[in-house]
Amino acid sequence: MTEAADRGRGEPAVHIGSVEGSAFAIGDGNKVSYVRGGTAPADQAQAALLAAVTALRADLARFTATPDNAALDTELAAVEGEITTEGTASRGRLARLRDAVDVAGPLVAALASGTAVAESLVALLGG
Repeated sequence: MTEAADRGRGEPAVHIGSVEGSAFAIGDGNKVSYVRGGTAPADQAQAALLAAVTALRADLARFTATPDNAALDTELAAVEGEITTEGTASRGRLARLRDAVDVAGPLVAALASGTAVAESLVALLGG
């Protein structure tokens, strides 16, 4: 869009007030990257865990809430928050998530996202 004052110049003008939660590029050959939150995951293992945690939280939202599922979602949210702010989840936080995954058991095992979280935890914490 152009402002009325810019119309007489013969050049188009673009005015952007503010942008939040988005990424964009102008011109040819540009590459845009967007990292939600403050910090990117510290390594590939943390990135894989973050992706699995995000997917499992979305899957859990489709089920009827139970105390075990709610406890699991609380731990998933805590891990997600730690990775997005610190770049890595602490061993203690990962151990609490593993315990919550064990308690939620059959539901988590039935979901591909749950299996991915469990596999990521084994990779980060060991057997």
